[in-house]
Amino acid sequence: MEGKPNSKFVRVRCDDCENEQVIFDHASTTVRCNVCGSTLVEPRGGKAEIRARIIEFLE
Repeated sequence: MEGKPNSKFVRVRCDDCENEQVIFDHASTTVRCNVCGSTLVEPRGGKAEIRARIIEFLE
């Protein structure tokens, strides 16, 4: 039986500079904003902690 994966790509907006970028919600490394360097995602050993505003979940 095949199921859908639990992980998704997510479009987020940086709270500091309003830059939008796509991140992985199960990131294994810290992800920083490409423009200002703020931390957007921190790994948590499974689903990562997203510190930015979520815009949409991508299929």
